[in-house]
Amino acid sequence: MENSGRSDIVRLAIPSKGRISQPVRELVERSGLHISNGDSRRLVARTLDPHVEILFARPIDIPSYVENGAADLGITGRDMIAERKARVIELLELGLGEAHIVVAVPENAPYRGVKDLQHARVATEFPAIASSYFSSQHVETTLVPVSGACEVTPQLGIADAIVDLTSSGTTLKTHNLRVLAHILHTVTVLIGNEGSLLHKKDKMEEIRLALESVVRARGQCYLMMNARRDQVEEIKSILPGLSGPTVMPVASSEDLVAVHVVVEEERIYQLIGQLKRAGARDILVMPIERMIR
Repeated sequence: MENSGRSDIVRLAIPSKGRISQPVRELVERSGLHISNGDSRRLVARTLDPHVEILFARPIDIPSYVENGAADLGITGRDMIAERKARVIELLELGLGEAHIVVAVPENAPYRGVKDLQHARVATEFPAIASSYFSSQHVETTLVPVSGACEVTPQLGIADAIVDLTSSGTTLKTHNLRVLAHILHTVTVLIGNEGSLLHKKDKMEEIRLALESVVRARGQCYLMMNARRDQVEEIKSILPGLSGPTVMPVASSEDLVAVHVVVEEERIYQLIGQLKRAGARDILVMPIERMIR
């Protein structure tokens, strides 16, 4: 089923709340799809592109909205897609909200492996994922659905174990929990409706490319410098650019050339000193907003 709105409109669903809501909105803004009349209290908002609109939704609902065509595109986590068992097309990994869904138990619990959880009570916000996992392990459990604060349920005597989302592991340690098994690695992704990809392919690819350009630019800097021609080879040997530096003549001098290259931001501190010693001067470091290959 396709989006029921205008046939020339592509609707992009993004999280209205939750841990990835703000990073996703910033990503959309940096891609050039500026939201012109929206906030998290609105359901649908326009963008500067008259053919693209934004649908604000809960992350867990976005896979279903994309599957049934209420939205043509959506940004949500792989965990949400797995939990809803949605039939959608993954178009781009966005590198946000990286985490794992794990089975965790109290530090002092006698469990040494998942098989030891036979007939245990397991609290989770991900009942579909948990049910599928324990079924694949041939372990019978009683699932205890919760809507938050899953990590406190063993302390309250509500559950013997949990299936929950963790990124750094700090919350688990704070509540004296240890990981017993990893179920799923999740990250934020761009997904598409299969039917929409047939009928709105060009505009949807335009949006995908705009988002990808921001993702590719993340952590990259544009480095520019001048140097004498006889210093270029040494400078080139230092630079770890994506595809090698670009060397261009400087109009005001026959002896000078300009060297431009894209490098990882974390390398800049080390490179500046090396480049100066190799003879580079007038060095400029600029952030990159978008990068398209």
